[in-house]
Amino acid sequence: MKKVISVATALLLSSTLLADADVQTQLDELKKEVKKLKKDQKRTKKSLSSVKKSTGGDNIKFGIDFRNAVDVLEYKNNKTGEKYTNDSLLSSRLYLTMKSSPMNGLVFLGKLGVYSTWGAELFESSPAAKDWSATSKASDTIMRIKEAYFVYKNKVGSQPYALSIGRRPATNGFLANYRENEPKPNSPLAHITNMEVNGAMLKLSWDRFITGSYSKFVYGRAHTGEGHGVYGESTTDFRYPYANTTGSGKEDDNVDFFVFLGDGYNDGQYQVMYQWAHIFNTKGKALKGPGAADDVNKAASGSAELFSLGLKVDGVGNEISDFLDSTTIFASVAYTQYDAKSGHSILGSSDGGSVNGNSFWVGAIVPDMITEDGKFGVEYNQGSKNWTPMTWAEDTAMGSKIAVRGSAYEAYWNFNLFGAKYLPSQVRYTYAQHDYTPNVNCAGWVKPVATDITSSDIRFAVSYRY
Repeated sequence: MKKVISVATALLLSSTLLADADVQTQLDELKKEVKKLKKDQKRTKKSLSSVKKSTGGDNIKFGIDFRNAVDVLEYKNNKTGEKYTNDSLLSSRLYLTMKSSPMNGLVFLGKLGVYSTWGAELFESSPAAKDWSATSKASDTIMRIKEAYFVYKNKVGSQPYALSIGRRPATNGFLANYRENEPKPNSPLAHITNMEVNGAMLKLSWDRFITGSYSKFVYGRAHTGEGHGVYGESTTDFRYPYANTTGSGKEDDNVDFFVFLGDGYNDGQYQVMYQWAHIFNTKGKALKGPGAADDVNKAASGSAELFSLGLKVDGVGNEISDFLDSTTIFASVAYTQYDAKSGHSILGSSDGGSVNGNSFWVGAIVPDMITEDGKFGVEYNQGSKNWTPMTWAEDTAMGSKIAVRGSAYEAYWNFNLFGAKYLPSQVRYTYAQHDYTPNVNCAGWVKPVATDITSSDIRFAVSYRY
């Protein structure tokens, strides 16, 4: 019996040892696998590190904003009875957005845009497409730079600041973003500035003194004057690239601007914004002689001052109801003054004279009570005879309703098609009564005269935004 037990014990011990040997073998194999995985991980990290170095520590992030729209347009001159229509202006607008941040406090932002009518020409040469309007008005099929700038943020002691240079995000700014069905406004006040601009910006925050307060100082150029140098048939004539060869007093001067804008107060519900802009060498007429009525050509004819003050209220009252909490109301007033220099005229005023214009703009945006995130909006604009803001990029096919010299009414419904947040859509109706010459392209060389012209635009648009 003892022998039997001894044999059994031996067999048990041997089987245990064999099992332990198998476990040890498996453990050794696992250790080899873990070691191999660690080596692979190190190789991957090394590869990623080299990629990060080659990309400056960050990748460029791209986005898409692709909109298709149909506009039904009507224009009528009530004095002459002339009437013109377009029952299906079809257009597509594609924005490719870019963002890169290689380090804390430094970011690059860009946007390429093409905005064309269906069946458009490859390149639109008449009228000339300025670089600050071509991506904001339906024209040709060329893709252009709409925005390209960097922002550097830091502090000097306890004072935060930001520096930026490049093509600024200056369209669809404060208050205009609602009618464009865009969740956030861009930088300037759209009441007086709605066009791409190239410039340098310094931003100073005053939030430690006044809630949400800051100021921006922007200097830039809207038009490069005669600076093409001499280009002749012989090499000796090619001597002055980009130099002014017409001498002092030339008519086609550079058009520069200085802008001071910012938030006076912003607590998330109440926001007050201000903007003052000065334009150097704004366009007008060069006269044939003292007091002459006829022009020689469009020229640098004087200066302009533009001012706007706006108030936006996000949420009426304090938790009165969900409807009022989701309601936005706003109001804005604006003023323009154009001063002609001697021998020139602007908006009909000549030889040192000045003309003043003013406008007000009110609106309300409320929940549509139909869809989850949909909104209804209504707006009203009123402008005087000489009201002349810089709104080349106003995205209304019939022209700038913000620049109306008369009155404009607008209603729109912003909603997500099929309930998808990536398909923001809009139905919009705009009607304008022009009591004076419509302000097209901020044409300072055109004298406003009394008229009776009406225009309307019914728009259906759907976007893909991601």
